[in-house]
Amino acid sequence: MTAANGNQGKFLIPRLLAAGHVLRACVRSEESARSLRSAGVTDVLVGDLADPRVMARAMHGVDKVYYVGPTLHPKERDMGLAAIDAARESGVRHFVFSSVLHAILTDLTQHEVKRDVEEHLLSSGLEFTILQPANYMLRHRLKPVLEQGVFLLSWALDRRQSMVDLADVAEVAAAVLADSDRHAGATYELVAPGRYTAYDIAEVVSEVLGRKVPAKRIDADQFTAASHGADHEIRFPYHTEAVRAISKRYSSHDFVGNPNVLTWLLGRQPTSFAQFVERELEAL
Repeated sequence: MTAANGNQGKFLIPRLLAAGHVLRACVRSEESARSLRSAGVTDVLVGDLADPRVMARAMHGVDKVYYVGPTLHPKERDMGLAAIDAARESGVRHFVFSSVLHAILTDLTQHEVKRDVEEHLLSSGLEFTILQPANYMLRHRLKPVLEQGVFLLSWALDRRQSMVDLADVAEVAAAVLADSDRHAGATYELVAPGRYTAYDIAEVVSEVLGRKVPAKRIDADQFTAASHGADHEIRFPYHTEAVRAISKRYSSHDFVGNPNVLTWLLGRQPTSFAQFVERELEAL
């Protein structure tokens, strides 16, 4: 698994270990490696997968790959294509790619990149499964609620979005990796029930907390500055432009999907946004 200590990895790695899989986890830092080793991962590869030598080591001797690309990274496309090529050369039996819902949307940088990676995978001759999750329900998006008493969003507050819980994505990924033949050649949209405006999200959070939480729109550059610093436009120009494109697209169009496929894969109702908020606010 790549990005093994990231958003998905923190939910998926424990599932894979509990199922008894022999796992190689790929991360970029020793800090992430220590976290994974303490969780029980014995084979941790530390390095930059933009380096072909590191990518080759990552794929060597591997039966199945769960590939999560570095979203909003300027080399994301090159790394995704190289991962597929390295997997093919190493004799990987099944390549599972974590893509994005509606990868066909080429006015979104990260979607266009993942669309290109999907196409390369389809043409590679590898057996594959493609997962297309909607926007993640993320714990850190709830922190302003507790720290400032407001839900912040960097696009139009009246536009609707579909979301998905990372724990549900991990459950599907674990099932696909455990029984790859059953899911060979499949492309799955992973979407939880509900289509939410920022006002809807704020209302759910308000109900869970028992107090009024308003929704507030912030500028895309304010959003980027919060995580990448005030000089983000100079130091991270690719990331900055990508976030601006997200804000523009989501301010002019809804981003929605259908929960039927995820419901079928889980064999139950997917986690709702209200359930996610209850769980994560308790953890925070």
